[in-house]
Amino acid sequence: MAKLSQEDLLAQFEEMTLIELSEFVKAFEDKFDVEAAAPVAVAAAGVPGAPAAEVEEQDEFDVILTGAGDKKIQVIKVVRELTSLGLKEAKDLVDGTPKPVLEKVAKDAADKAAEALKGAGASVEVK
Repeated sequence: MAKLSQEDLLAQFEEMTLIELSEFVKAFEDKFDVEAAAPVAVAAAGVPGAPAAEVEEQDEFDVILTGAGDKKIQVIKVVRELTSLGLKEAKDLVDGTPKPVLEKVAKDAADKAAEALKGAGASVEVK
């Protein structure tokens, strides 16, 4: 039997139906005790050493009050200034820490709110 080139083999495969090609792949796997992996599985696994996909820069932040500190009344006042909460709601928020004070705000607004709360003696986390 004459040795076939890659081009000759590809030409033969082009003439096959999908069912015939599928049967050929199964026979090939059985004959050589290998398994044909789908190209999608290889692409999903990624290439070792390849740069990681760029992470989108976050544009919405949450300001979370993690502790009221010693000056609880000052913290309640700042929470009321930052939000539209009434006195009771602001007090409940401060008492129930950790709780979000502001959600999905811009970076500069989150930083300003965090600084105001820290200035009043609270501990704050920006996520």
